[in-house]
Amino acid sequence: MKRGSTLFLKIAVILMGIPVLALCLFLLPQIANEANEAAARGSDLAFVVYGILMIMYISAIPFYFALYQSFNLLSYIDKNQAFSELSVGALKKIKNCGIIISGLYAVALPFVFIMAEVDDAPGLVIVGMVPIFASIVIAVFAAVLQRLLQEAITIKSENDLTV
Repeated sequence: MKRGSTLFLKIAVILMGIPVLALCLFLLPQIANEANEAAARGSDLAFVVYGILMIMYISAIPFYFALYQSFNLLSYIDKNQAFSELSVGALKKIKNCGIIISGLYAVALPFVFIMAEVDDAPGLVIVGMVPIFASIVIAVFAAVLQRLLQEAITIKSENDLTV
């Protein structure tokens, strides 16, 4: 049962990475080309779009690193090393990646606000806040799991010493 559920979760981790890869390879370059055309026509908004695109590309790095650490964590569970310092380290790295992604999108929020002002779309700011809060939730969840796992490892090592 355990291997089946971790296999399912590993597949889910891979499937989470595919849409982001497709976004980075196909949609974002198309948006950059349209921004190039707008810049050629003299639009100052193109540089705002470039800023947002740059942050989106940069945020893909910690996103994929967090997915890799999640995959490692599932491998540790398969190898019966769930209660180890390796798992705690993986959770700490996932937490840090969530914080980095949240920070990057917080930096992008002024650019989103400028776009919302120009397009007269106030809902765009709320949409721009979604990645910030989603990555904060993931970071907090990873931090809670990290702390619980560290306490469980401490209790386990104390019990091993008393026996």
